[in-house]
Amino acid sequence: MATGKIHQDLCNLKKKGDSAFAVLADPDKISTSDMRYLAELCNDAGVNFLFIGGSLLMAHQLDASIQSFKAESDIPVILFPGSPAQVTPYADALLYLSVVSGRNAELLIGQHVVSAPVVKASGLEVISTGYMIIDGGVQTTVSYMSNAMPIPANKPEIALCTAWAAEMQGKHVLYMDAGSGALNPVSAEMIKKVSMHTDIPLIVGGGIHTPEKVYANCQAGANIIVVGNAIERDPLLIRDLCQATRQGGQKQTA
Repeated sequence: MATGKIHQDLCNLKKKGDSAFAVLADPDKISTSDMRYLAELCNDAGVNFLFIGGSLLMAHQLDASIQSFKAESDIPVILFPGSPAQVTPYADALLYLSVVSGRNAELLIGQHVVSAPVVKASGLEVISTGYMIIDGGVQTTVSYMSNAMPIPANKPEIALCTAWAAEMQGKHVLYMDAGSGALNPVSAEMIKKVSMHTDIPLIVGGGIHTPEKVYANCQAGANIIVVGNAIERDPLLIRDLCQATRQGGQKQTA
C-alpha cells in the first residue's frame, strides 16, 4: 500500500537525523472540551503531531475528541489504536500496529484481518508499524492488554534483531514503547543501537517526563518523541518538551 505525506515527513526526519515531538492524548482521560485547550497549547509550543488512542476507549468519544482538537489546530492527528475498533476517518493517519516484540498471533496479524475492511474503507493514510514493547520496570497497560512479554531493558541486541525483522518484513516505521506509566523509559543505549542500524523512522515513548530525557532520546536517534502521562499531569510541560526536542534534533544533525 502506498504511503502518504505523514509517512514521507517521518522518512525525512530519519534522513536528516532530526526529531519531532508528539503529544499522546487518551480520550478516556481528557474531555472533548479540554481537547480544545490542549490544541491551543500544542499550537503555541509547535507540537508536530497529536497521537490519539487508548487501550480501552470506554468513553466512546474518539470522534468527538479529534473534531474538538481539529477545530483549533492544523496539527496532524495520528491514530495510535489499542484495538481494531479504534478507527475513525476524522484522523489523518493510522499507525497500523503489529506487536513484533511478542508472540501473540492476534496482535501480529489476527486483529489486522478483522480490522482490514474498516481500515481499507476509512481513507486514512495507513502507516505499517513494528511495535516493540520494552520493559519499563512495571507491568503497564500495554503489556497487560497485549499479553506480550516485553523486551528486557538491558538487552539492546534483542531490540535490534526485532527491529531488523520488522524492517525486513516491510514495516514503514518502528515504535519502541516502555508503556504508559513506565517507571523507566527506553534507554538511550537501546535507542542508539536500533537507530544506527536501521533505515526506517524510529518512534520512542513511555516513561518520558523531563526535557533532559527528551533531549537524550533525540541525541540517541529517536525521530519522534511521544509523551502522554507527564502532559496529563502538567499540560504546561508541552512547551519545554518541544523545545528540548528541537534542540536535541539540531544537535543530532550538527
